[in-house]
Amino acid sequence: MISITKKERFLQTYANLPLASRDEIIVVVDGEPMTWKAAKIEVEAETSIGMKILDKLEGMKLLK
Repeated sequence: MISITKKERFLQTYANLPLASRDEIIVVVDGEPMTWKAAKIEVEAETSIGMKILDKLEGMKLLK
């Protein structure tokens, strides 16, 4: 069985979002609200904020 990373699951989820939904706030990290678009930038750059976003989204069961 191939293990899919949190980043890959995030990107799959993001790709399946309606375009209008990408501007919606999905999580707050360190007091800053993050939209799907902002989260994608952080996740793709593999920043510490991006890692926090992935952990929070996984905890919220938003990653498929």
